[in-house]
Amino acid sequence: MDHIGFIGIGTMGWHMATNLVRAGHDVTVYDVDRARQQRFVRERNGFAVKTLAELGARADVVITMLPSGPVVRQVLLEEENGALAMSLRPGTVVVDMSSSDPAGTRALAQKLAQAGVTLIDAPVSGAVQGAESGQLVLMIGAEDADALARVQPILSILGKKHFLVGGSGAGHAMKALNNFLAGTGFLAAIEALVIGRRFGLDPDVMIDVINESTGRNFHTANVMKQDVIGQRFGTKFSLGLMAKDVKIAADLAEGLRAHAPLCRHSRDLYLRAREVVGAEADHSEAVKYWEMLNGLTVERLP
Repeated sequence: MDHIGFIGIGTMGWHMATNLVRAGHDVTVYDVDRARQQRFVRERNGFAVKTLAELGARADVVITMLPSGPVVRQVLLEEENGALAMSLRPGTVVVDMSSSDPAGTRALAQKLAQAGVTLIDAPVSGAVQGAESGQLVLMIGAEDADALARVQPILSILGKKHFLVGGSGAGHAMKALNNFLAGTGFLAAIEALVIGRRFGLDPDVMIDVINESTGRNFHTANVMKQDVIGQRFGTKFSLGLMAKDVKIAADLAEGLRAHAPLCRHSRDLYLRAREVVGAEADHSEAVKYWEMLNGLTVERLP
């Protein structure tokens, strides 16, 4: 089997890399959090390297699971004076499973192709539960059918459903648009609760009604009761990342000159909520921005 280099073992990447090890793959991990990297080696029986150059020299396939496209580009082309890209052998396949800007992905793919390295974008949906169970949904952008066929067995360990949505960058475009829909549904649910609370409706009952009616969405079904009304704020997906993904979608619309006022407005609201609540906060904590606007507190919302 191909030797896999896995870069970024955060909340999602930890479980994804674990599943590859359990499937019998030779996995080398790299993370800026060296303590976490060593803990992975102890607990999951993978390998670790101190430099990106070492990882590149070992890997047949490199998977990145990082916060953003610019970070992916930095790791591949700039860190250690570009050592990772220079150490990759021709024929290596890089699979970027991060949420990245599609235009940046295309530019990065062209740059890596000059060295004979193929870039496939395959961002995921399914949250931490999907990463842990290997039941993620993959949105794939690929130009090279042979390279995609080569990594398909690896991707099958990570996700239950694979959608080839187009060429380079298409996977990242699809992920951004999916998160725009999910994120905007969350904002709509927040506003519905605030309005209902002002009228005197019980938010807990409201969510029960919505989830049996046409207003149901992912966030009403999985987030509102536990994390907003219950104040757990534990989805493990940060407000900064949600704002980033919705911004990618809005920027894509603007670049294509598409008339998409809802997308732009959703972006602006998330960016403002990020400023007020904090980028590192759980994305469900965006409710605090609406509470502030309406003179509510977390304690008073339920």
